Amino acid sequence: MNVLLVGSGGREHAIALKLSQSPTVEQIFVAPGNGGTATLAKCANVPISADDVPALVAFAGEQAIDFTVVGPEAPLVVGIVDAFQAAGRRIFG
Repeated sequence: MNVLLVGSGGREHAIALKLSQSPTVEQIFVAPGNGGTATLAKCANVPISADDVPALVAFAGEQAIDFTVVGPEAPLVVGIVDAFQAAGRRIFG
């Protein structure tokens, strides 16, 4: 499973750490990520702002993302869940 994790804080680092320990997770893309997420197994930081919803939706399609997890509140406020659902993408946040 390919996972997109949106955010750059300590919360996202903790989520990425637990996701990286799952045998069902193949790759974790963290947008934009941080220095800690860059060091985790299976993780790659992606230079896309957590608030750039159109770019995140496009990235999810390009990378065959199976599931997206949103950490911070700001992307939720601007409608990231609605945009992902409209594109037929699975998202939690």
